[in-house]
Amino acid sequence: MLRPRIVITGLGVIASNGIGKKNFTAALSKGESGVKRIVDFDPSEFSSHIAGQVFLFDPEKFIDKKDLRRMERFVQFAVAAAKMAIADSGLDLSIENTENIGVIMGSGMGSMERTEKEFRTLFHQGSSRVSPTYLATAIPNTAASQISITLGLRGYSGTTLVACAAGTQAVGEAYYYLQRGDAQIMLAGGTEANITPLYLGAFCNMKALSTQNKNPTAACRPFDRDRDGLVLAEGAGVLVLETLDHALKRDARIYGEIAGFGASSDGYHLTAPDPKARGMRYAMQRALADAQISIDGVDYINAHGTSTRLNDALESYAIKKVFGSSAYNIPISATKSMTGHALAAAGAIELIATLIAMEGDFIPPTINYRHADSDCDLDYVPNEARTAKIRTALSNSFGFGGQNASIILRKI
Repeated sequence: MLRPRIVITGLGVIASNGIGKKNFTAALSKGESGVKRIVDFDPSEFSSHIAGQVFLFDPEKFIDKKDLRRMERFVQFAVAAAKMAIADSGLDLSIENTENIGVIMGSGMGSMERTEKEFRTLFHQGSSRVSPTYLATAIPNTAASQISITLGLRGYSGTTLVACAAGTQAVGEAYYYLQRGDAQIMLAGGTEANITPLYLGAFCNMKALSTQNKNPTAACRPFDRDRDGLVLAEGAGVLVLETLDHALKRDARIYGEIAGFGASSDGYHLTAPDPKARGMRYAMQRALADAQISIDGVDYINAHGTSTRLNDALESYAIKKVFGSSAYNIPISATKSMTGHALAAAGAIELIATLIAMEGDFIPPTINYRHADSDCDLDYVPNEARTAKIRTALSNSFGFGGQNASIILRKI
């Protein structure tokens, strides 16, 4: 039995370097970073003072004021990005069967901002002052739930909790769900808004963050010899997926087709990647096999590229093991160099960046690349965007716990 083909028809994005497709596209093409000093609290006591914060986000442009009281920031991002994606897709939900439209969103830990607030209330004012709405508004599945509630969607609702691979895996699972014939349309992606003292302190004490505090926009340096850690970020990405038949019937604009999806586990360590990069390799190989394309059939890779010593070297190694000598002919970029690492939202934002690149015939740069590293010796499209026709692209996401996801996109 032939599986239905699944395409992407709508994009909604909120990133530190651009809100909405138009602004995000401009930032990608110009190589603009959204990393700045943290402003929501004083970061001076921490080793890292910087993050990819989303400024100029006005939730009232997307959400009724009375509803905002029940939505934490990560949920506001998700709902806003979902509304952008629906508008971009041209879908008219009033004439669609909403029982056949589902939502799958990736999240990290829900709202740490709200959790920290309620802990302070508990410790300083007592248990009777803890808000009864805390659990219902802060837990990770609230993003998918509120998208469903706001848009009146009654299909499958799910949440992926696989750390930094969550956004990509959400899209991959939506792809599987559509292929099974259980829906005609799915909204999928990831959301994150956890630039908080607890999160920052934990990452700092793991020695995972860049400490280039004097020059924030240059701090995230994937694949560069002098990279010294990732930069935390927030944001959201939501994509509209639908069957090709449904998209063609309504004459939708199609950004691209999901040609293949692969997921794997390292089975190795909670935070450190497998030194043989087996999980990374398996995810890419499974995506290639699902897409039924050869290693010579990929024109571009949007790398996980976190700017950490181990991840960048091992991802480069994994790409070389999977693609062999062809790896040296594939342009690779790490758009986290511009956005920072939006954790559970990162994969969805990067899939959107990849689709924008395919549509615009350009490859986003890896900015802040100055010094070659012998362990990272591939073509990372340094510092400036490159004009190119992209027919087929691969996007990678690798998360804590050794959870890996790769998606192959193809232009129709």
